[in-house]
Formats: sequence, structure tokens, C-alpha cells
Amino acid sequence: MPAFSRFLRVAAHSNATIVNFTNAANDAQVPVEEVKAWERSKKRKPLVSSKYYFFDVGVASALQGRLVRPGTPEFGAAFETWLLHELVSYRDYVSGEPVNYWRSTSGFEVDFVLGNHTAIEIKAKETVSPQDLKSLRILGEERKFKRYLCVCLERRKRRVEGVLVLPYGEFLEALWIRDSSP
Repeated sequence: MPAFSRFLRVAAHSNATIVNFTNAANDAQVPVEEVKAWERSKKRKPLVSSKYYFFDVGVASALQGRLVRPGTPEFGAAFETWLLHELVSYRDYVSGEPVNYWRSTSGFEVDFVLGNHTAIEIKAKETVSPQDLKSLRILGEERKFKRYLCVCLERRKRRVEGVLVLPYGEFLEALWIRDSSP
């Protein structure tokens, strides 16, 4: 039980971040486990690592000893984690397609890659800038996906350089209510 408690605290502080599983395992004094990252990139070499997401945003916040508030780094991680849980639920109940993460060795990263058709970046911002979309545009150069989405806190959807900037409510509606993949 003490090892599991140590692991939970370490894991909560790693929520929605790229994790060095060896370091996390050493900190928690538990065995190392691996998680698969999306690797099918031709132009940019992918980094074989993954992000870790805690199973519950509220539990992660409690273990971190922090209250999640808009505008904080914790809010961004919580928002991303919440949307991941929606994507995983959709995968488990409807699509069966993998939900992965992509990061190049040069540091470009996209939060979620759905199957072979959609790349999604999550931004807990009310105004998304072209710079926030850079990783999606870089991955778009690969021409591997049909859709490139930025799910965010903006009030209206818009298109910026091939990327659909989508309010999270519209994203969830497209995912669940219309029963069609985003």
C-alpha cells in the first residue's frame, strides 16, 4: 500500500505531461510500464514516448493539493484530460479506433491522433493564435489525416490555415449527439 500511495502522488503530478516512466517509477519506487505512442510519420522522426493521463481529474487535483482554476496550468491539463476521457469513452463504446499521441524529436506535438483520420490539439484558451496551431500544421504536412482540429474555449468555430478551431461543446456534440466521429 505505501508503494501504491507514492505512485499515486507521483502520477497525479505527471497528469497530461510527457512522462519519463523510468524517473516516475524510481520516484514512486514501483516497476516501469510502457505506453505506446503514434509513430507513423515520414518527414519528422517521432519520439517514442507518451503522455500520462490520470484516471480522474478531481482525484489528480486532490493528490496534487491544488484546486483547478481557469487560467492556471492545472486547468489546461485538466481540460485536456477531460477531453481525453471523452475520446476514450467514444472509442470504447462506438468506434474502437486507437487514441494516440504524436511528438517529433524536434519538439512538435499533437495531443491526440484518432485512428488514421483525425489529429486533435487541445487548448484551454478563449483565443487560439496561429502559433498554437503550429504542431497541427507541421503534422498536416505529412498529409496523413482528413481532419486537423483544435478543440478550445473559443465561442465560435473558424478555420485557420487548414485547421478547424472548434469550441469544445461543438466538438462533443459532433462526437456524441450526431454519433459521428469528429
